[in-house]
Amino acid sequence: MLEELRTLVLFAEEGSIQNVARRLPLTQPAVTRQMQRLEDMLGTTLLDRRQKPPRLTGAGLEVLARAKDILASVEALKAFAAEAEPQGVLRVGLAHGLSDASVAGAIAGAAGAFPRISLRLKTGWSAELIEQFERGQLDMAIVLRPADHQRSDALGTERLCIIAQAGGTEPHLTDARTPMPWVLSPEPCDARQRLLSSLGGERHRLVVAAEIQDPAMQMEWVRRGHGLGLMPLRLAARGLPDGLALVDLEDVDLSLQVVALRAPHLNRLAKAVEAIAEAVGEAMKMEA
Repeated sequence: MLEELRTLVLFAEEGSIQNVARRLPLTQPAVTRQMQRLEDMLGTTLLDRRQKPPRLTGAGLEVLARAKDILASVEALKAFAAEAEPQGVLRVGLAHGLSDASVAGAIAGAAGAFPRISLRLKTGWSAELIEQFERGQLDMAIVLRPADHQRSDALGTERLCIIAQAGGTEPHLTDARTPMPWVLSPEPCDARQRLLSSLGGERHRLVVAAEIQDPAMQMEWVRRGHGLGLMPLRLAARGLPDGLALVDLEDVDLSLQVVALRAPHLNRLAKAVEAIAEAVGEAMKMEA
C-alpha cells in the first residue's frame, strides 16, 4: 500500500496522471492502476473522474492527509533504524593464528566504541569457526583462507615465515621438503595446512617432532633445536626472541587471506561488525 499512497501524494502535487507517470517513472496506465488499487483497498472513491483532469474527492483529501502522515512516519522509522546505536550481544569468532595483541587491541578498540554492545569473542581454527558461522552460532567470523584469489570480504594478507634455532645449520629448500622435523599446532591448524599445500601436499614427507598449540611453547621447542616452526611474519618483524632465526625459503609461499564473514541479518549490529572489520584490516596494514 505504501507505493499507492506515494502515488496519491504525487498526484496531489502534480495534478495529473501524466505528470505523476513522468516523475515515477511509470506508464500512465500503470499509475491509473495504482490509484484504482488504492480505491479498492480502501473501499472508497478518491478521484472525481467526471472532471478533466480528475480531482480528489472529499474522501480523497482526507486519505491524502493521512497518507502524508503515514509516509512521514515510515521515513522516520527508517531513519531511527539506520541511526540507532548498536546494542545487544555480538558473537565474534577469531582464528587462532590472529589472536595476538595487535589484532586483539584492534577488536577491543572498535567494540569499545559501542558501549551497548556485549561482545562474545571466541578463538578457534578457521574450519571450526566457518562451520559455527554457517550454523548461525556466530554473527561474525574473522578467519584465514588460502590466498588463491582475491575475495571481496578479504581484510588483508597474513604472511607466515619459517623459524629455526639460531646458530644451527641453516636448512635449505631441499631440506624443508625432505624429512625435516617441524614443531606445529595440531590439525586443523590454518598455518599447518598452508605449509602442506606449499610443499605440494606431500604429507608423508612432513615429520612432526611436536604438536603444540601454544605459540610461546612452540618457539621454545624450536629454540631448543627440536625442529622448524611457523609464525606470522608481521610478528617476527618486531624482533624474534633470543635463540631464534628466520629461514629464508624464497620460493615457498605461505600467504593466507584474512577474511571477515558477516551474517546477512545483523540489523543494528552491522555498524559494530563493520567497525571491527575495518579495525582489523587497518591492524594488518600497519603490521605489514
